[in-house]
Amino acid sequence: MSATSSVTVTMATSDFPNSKPQVASPANHPVVIQGVAYQYSETLQPLWSGFGEIARYRNCDGHSIIVKRVAPPTVMQHPRGWNSSLSEQRKLQSYRIEQHFYQHYAALCDAHCRVPQWRPADPETASAATMILEDLDAAGYPRRHTQDDGSVLYACLRWLAYFHARFMQHTSSDLWPVGGYWHLGTRPDELANMQAGLLKSRANEIDAKLNNARFTTLIHGDAKLANFCFGEPTRVAALDFQYVGGGVGVKDLALLLASSLDNEALQRQSKEYEDFYFEQLKAALNHYQQSIDFTALEAEWRRLLAFAWADYQRFLMGWKPDHSRITRYMCAKSEQAMAHLERLD
Repeated sequence: MSATSSVTVTMATSDFPNSKPQVASPANHPVVIQGVAYQYSETLQPLWSGFGEIARYRNCDGHSIIVKRVAPPTVMQHPRGWNSSLSEQRKLQSYRIEQHFYQHYAALCDAHCRVPQWRPADPETASAATMILEDLDAAGYPRRHTQDDGSVLYACLRWLAYFHARFMQHTSSDLWPVGGYWHLGTRPDELANMQAGLLKSRANEIDAKLNNARFTTLIHGDAKLANFCFGEPTRVAALDFQYVGGGVGVKDLALLLASSLDNEALQRQSKEYEDFYFEQLKAALNHYQQSIDFTALEAEWRRLLAFAWADYQRFLMGWKPDHSRITRYMCAKSEQAMAHLERLD
């Protein structure tokens, strides 16, 4: 299977509402798919900063779907106070891109990089501000994990490897040009909030190193454990594609490890996890019959891994400088990236 061709669309700013009027309860808004009505059953969680909710709907036979409604609040409620207009527009764009991913890319993902499938609603109930998706719980992925149990991270790394291989060298013009919620180009407020230092002064150089790689793919952009669903025995699926876009796969790798392991575990196990990811990536490229110089790809992405850590630390230092993810291991990796840049001066 070859890499997909680019699907180019124009995502107008009117696709989603820009303010939240008083709206009726979701129970008053059934969703109709191929003539079958699905009624509100339960709210699963609110969206970040009060931007809507994710709910489960069921039809009269008990079959379920997931409905993700985007309805920006009248007053922004970011838990850390990042309530600027830029922050609001970034979130709205992230939901437009997520919807586009599910509509145009989800069907291209096979069982090795499983994602929820898009469920098109009948026109009378369709809304540009609503995503209707397959229920992964009902599809055999009912389990969630908040920490590694010895097998969880391996399953997630395997998923990432196959996702990255599936979209290797794909043009991401219809998604985020640069994937990842911490991307420098979308985080000027956090950069300005950083204290002076090498990470801040060399942020653009770090960004350029990652963005100018020879080998790029689509990255998930928020590959933390909370965004993976698990089945038996090691089946895994991923969701939440608000920040999917172009980049090097090791950006997802760094985020997954940083968000899952403490400093001691990183010191002890990171090399093992990195090696496993690249083993799986090689197998996945063969699976999808991608004609890629894997030796060159692996060499480049291993070199860029330190820059991926530094890039993520740059975001955290501006967003929440006392974040528990800023470990000694992360700082050491960032120092490796700084040392490489200094050698180039």
